[in-house]
This record gives sequence, structure tokens and C-alpha cells, in this order.
Amino acid sequence: MEDLRHCEILKTNISVTNMQDTISYINAHIEELRGKYICVSNVHTTVMSYENERYREIQNGAAMALPDGAPLSSYSRKKGFKDARRVTGPDLMLELFRVSEKRGYRHFFYGATQQTLDSMKRVIERDYSDMQIAGMYSPPFRKLTKEEDEMIVNLINESKPDFIWVGLGAPKQEEWMYEHQDRLNGVMIGVGAGFDYLAGYIKRAPMWMQKISMEWFYRLLQDPSRLWKRYFTTNVKFIRFTRREDKGNKQEDGQ
Repeated sequence: MEDLRHCEILKTNISVTNMQDTISYINAHIEELRGKYICVSNVHTTVMSYENERYREIQNGAAMALPDGAPLSSYSRKKGFKDARRVTGPDLMLELFRVSEKRGYRHFFYGATQQTLDSMKRVIERDYSDMQIAGMYSPPFRKLTKEEDEMIVNLINESKPDFIWVGLGAPKQEEWMYEHQDRLNGVMIGVGAGFDYLAGYIKRAPMWMQKISMEWFYRLLQDPSRLWKRYFTTNVKFIRFTRREDKGNKQEDGQ
């Protein structure tokens, strides 16, 4: 496969792309991408990668680490990649659903609760009636046994999916994809809360908030008790870490 451009942000290689180029790349390389995984990265996962070497290895081992978080694409543009744009997990899902109706791609969904999967299925059948659902599976909220894991691998592979959407949340979904690379026959894409968005349990921010990089705030308003500490802590760390790295790079350039 051709090499993709990336911008190193806090030691994580974030893809320099946009939605159109991402879809075109996946379409052109669907066969080579089978068994590999794509991360949908944001400030939270990038800060985790900076602080955790193993998780950073997982992020950098992905076929693509897409800039879901607006600060990542903004930082890439600041570093000279003028065409870097945000590629969100929920938007990527819908774009690939549209493409699939024409190309015949099959999709498997792994993660979330059965209730969420059932709601997603109804939405897909209503809005993307020609898209093929290869299967859906809600894993138990505990560590799987070796036998259970093997059963799930066989279940997914027997359904012959082109895409395997993984909605386990970070960092669990990235760890799962990393551990299952080359064991599954489809392209794995970790989309975090993408399942809840599709099912209608979480609402997307208005477009004007998305454009000014405030979607995280809209998301915070919907689930403040769970997200306030994560957003506050990781956003502050991201600003502090990137400023420190920028300062260090300037000092090196001046030597």
C-alpha cells in the first residue's frame, strides 16, 4: 500500500487526511487492509498514548489513526499540513454505509449492549436498506475466556464481513483490535461512542459547534458526571504537553 502522510502529535502518528481522501483510500486498498485496524483518535487517546508506551504502540501500529478530535487536525494544520481535516467516527460510519449500498460491502458490529445493537439495526434498515449487515455481537462486560474469544473470531469470520466496527470505548477497543489483527478477515475500525450516536442515544452537536471545535462541550453537557473529569484533565494535559514539545523543538532548531 502507498504510504500515508501523518503528523506526529505527542509521539502518536495522526493521519493527515480528510473524509473524501479517507474513503477513497479505504476503497482502493480494501483487500490490503483486511486483518488490519483503523483507530479514530482524539485528544483523550492521544494523551493516553503519550503517557502509556504500550497504548502508543497500539495507536502507531494502526493502518490509520484518524483525527476524530478537532484539536488534532488543527494542530496538524499548525504544523504545516494545510489540508488536514477532521474525520469523525460517526461520520465515517455513515459515509461507508452510503458507499456500501453501491459496492456491496458487508458490515459486522462488535460491542455495546444488545439493546443498542437492536436500535442500530432498526436505523440501518430504515436509512440504508441496501446495506448488508453481516452480523452483530454484544460481548459480556468481563474478560473473555480463550474459548469464547475463539468462538467470536469464528463467528465474525464466517459472516464474511468487509468491515468490523468495534464499539468498546477507548482504550479497550484499540487493545482488542491490536490483539485480533491478522485473525479477522475484515477491516477493524474502533468508533467508541459511534454505536450510541447511530442508535440515537447520543445527539451530535450542531454543525456550528463542530466547526469551532466545541463538540466536546456539547457531549459534556449530555453526560457531565462521567465526562467532566476526562475532558478537563486531558484537555489541559494536551495543551501543556504540546506547548512543551513545541518549545523543545524550537530550542533544538535554534541550536
